[in-house]
Amino acid sequence: MGAYEYAALDRKGRESKGVMEGDTARQVRQVLREQGLIPFQVDEIARQKDGDSNRTGASLLRGGSWRSISANDLALLTRQLATLVRAALPIEEALLAVSQQTTRPRIKSILISVRSRVMEGHTLASGLAQFPRVFPELYRATVAAGEQAGQLENVLERLADYTENRQEMRQQMMLATIYPALLLIVSLGIALFLVTYIMPQVVDVFDTRDQDLPMLTSALIGLSDFLRSWWWLLTLMLAGGTTALVLWLRRPGPRRRFHTLLLRLPLVGRLTAGFNAARFARTLSILNGSGVPVLEALRIAGQVVVNIPMREAVEVASRKVREGGNISRALGASKLFPPMTIHLIASGESSGRLDEMLERAAQNQESEVTSLVQGLTAAMQPLVILVMGGIVMIIVAAILLPIFQLNQLLG
Repeated sequence: MGAYEYAALDRKGRESKGVMEGDTARQVRQVLREQGLIPFQVDEIARQKDGDSNRTGASLLRGGSWRSISANDLALLTRQLATLVRAALPIEEALLAVSQQTTRPRIKSILISVRSRVMEGHTLASGLAQFPRVFPELYRATVAAGEQAGQLENVLERLADYTENRQEMRQQMMLATIYPALLLIVSLGIALFLVTYIMPQVVDVFDTRDQDLPMLTSALIGLSDFLRSWWWLLTLMLAGGTTALVLWLRRPGPRRRFHTLLLRLPLVGRLTAGFNAARFARTLSILNGSGVPVLEALRIAGQVVVNIPMREAVEVASRKVREGGNISRALGASKLFPPMTIHLIASGESSGRLDEMLERAAQNQESEVTSLVQGLTAAMQPLVILVMGGIVMIIVAAILLPIFQLNQLLG
């Protein structure tokens, strides 16, 4: 039985789209007609041959429709699957139940396709492999290990916790930076409005009186004339500079040097190292706790590390572990990971509770990163207000000085 996407018309001529299971496209069309619909398109979502886990159906490739889903959706469907599997529901029935509960057609199509693969006798991990952009390698490897160990419900719950924690940390980072960014944008907008709109009107009043303007006012008038005359050039320069920087950072060498610079900066370095160490530790924790071999777990965990020097340090550590070394000693030799993370990993290796210590290391680094971001945000807010307040005060002073000067002349 396969999964099919269909498009049909009802009796009122309204288009209806959805996903339906069936043995053939002809059977799906017949079922749709029995439901009072007129099908005009029925496409199989995915069909794989035995032993070929990398092929996807034509409808999957068409238009790149199977891009990654959001972390919230992934965490929700994983949590639902874990609950149903723990309730002793067969995996194919759990997939069907979750697909019926979701309101997102794309997720419904994915789950029905995975269920079709499972009903053909393949593993859940094999079904998930049809959608590598939806279910990352970490997810698939963990599910495969859980199936082999007979602990699928526990693994799914750990995956749901992992996805929810990552999303929560990302949201905290975003919320911590949104307010200062909005404050800065609004302040710059007010300053530009005063310089480009208010200043010229004030100047017109004093130009008719042939009055010598104060130096501050003359300087801001020059800035106003420049911005109004050459704003398009500044915009082009800004866009060109941004594009050039992005293209430059896409090259491996410059990107590596930039990431190295980030690690050496006083505060940014702590944030970068802490954020990447937290992602690495949490990923390695869930993989190790799910029974994934340590070398495979290190390889997958290294892929979630964004910073290039730290990712290379994980690759070097993986080679040393293959030769019989310890993870903590290999990572500590790079001097890039926070000492607390190294100590907790060493404690886990010596006590045989590596996944627990990795989880604690991840929590420790996430707490430190959150505290640093919150402290930095709290310090930036009054700083931005003071700086922009000073800029606005200078602009207002440049507007008022000629008025005071005129009053003195008239007096």
